Order: sequence, then structure tokens, then C-alpha cells
Amino acid sequence: MTSRAGEREVGDVGTLKALADPLRLAMLGALMRPDAGPMTVKEIAAELEEPPTKLYRHIKQLERSGLVVVAGTRLVSGIVESRYAAAQEALRLSRRMFSGGTAEPSDGLGVLLAAVDVLGRDLRRQFGAGRLELAGRPDGPGGAPAFAHLTMRLSPERLGVLRERLVALATELHEEGDSPGADTVEVTLFSLLYGLDPAPGGVSGSR
Repeated sequence: MTSRAGEREVGDVGTLKALADPLRLAMLGALMRPDAGPMTVKEIAAELEEPPTKLYRHIKQLERSGLVVVAGTRLVSGIVESRYAAAQEALRLSRRMFSGGTAEPSDGLGVLLAAVDVLGRDLRRQFGAGRLELAGRPDGPGGAPAFAHLTMRLSPERLGVLRERLVALATELHEEGDSPGADTVEVTLFSLLYGLDPAPGGVSGSR
């Protein structure tokens, strides 16, 4: 299996733009799975249930951004077929990408919206495949999903503590890595916390 870097911090506009597309983000997610080996575009397309012709230009943009690398090639019917691998295990957006006018606000928002879209796509796909049981089963390994959607008002101090706890949890899971044993369960954790500036003439809360 191709060696990957650990966590990559995205600190340039070009890479940010490459990530701000739901399909490219889904392709990268397929390649970044811990158990994923190098894959051809056809194999990625089959996993995402998309036509391969739709993916070729996207894989090239991911390659130009250094998010994926060519892990090998072979000749198939006179055509060179490439196998791609993720260049990193995890991604983190640099804070400076969202401050001081370094990046266009639409670029950062595009990445967040693409991530939400990919999550919805994956939920539909896994539910359709019978792998996601929303109500949970007594004999099922995964149990029911834990879901929370809150809108409330917090002090800046409380918001800061909550943000640090969420970041610490994600960092802990990443550093811990996969659990050993044959009875492990594949899980997805998606968290998004943001505070709102006061609306003109009114007040806003945090999400």
C-alpha cells in the first residue's frame, strides 16, 4: 500500500478550490479510507455509483493539487491506466485561510457545503445498501446514530471551551487510529460548530 503523509494542513487557495466540490471531496474520501489501497478511476466510480467519464477531470485536479498521487500504471488495451492513492491520511483547513483576506469567503464556504453534501450522499448510499439502521437493532454492532442539532446562545468563553473539546476529540480519534480486533465497526463523525455575529437590528445565536 502506498505510504501516506499524516495530517495535511490546507493553506493555499488552489487546494481549497480543489476541495470545494462535492464529487472531488467524495473521490478523495474514498481514497483516504484507512483500508483503501490504490484505485483506478473506474473503481472509484463504481464505489461512488458515478459514470467513470464524469470523474477523469476531477482526479486530474486532485492530482495537480497534490491531494492524490499516481501509485502505479499498467497498459490496458493499448491505453495507460493509472491507479491513484491519497497523499495524506487526514486534512485540516488552516485558520489563516479564513482570515485577513487570504482566501475568498466563497472558497471556504464551498468546502463546508461540499462536505455537507458528501455526508448526505454517503448517508443515502449506506442506508440504501442496508448498512445504516436509523433506529438501531439490539443485535446490531453500530446501534442508532447519535444526532443533535442545537441553536442556542452561549458566552464567548463557553463557546471557546466547546470548540476546544470538539477539536480535542477529533484529534484524539485521529491519533488513536483504528481499534484492533475483528469486531470493529466503521464509524463516521461529522461536527460543525459556528458562532454568528449579531444580525443588523437584532441578535443571533451559535450553531
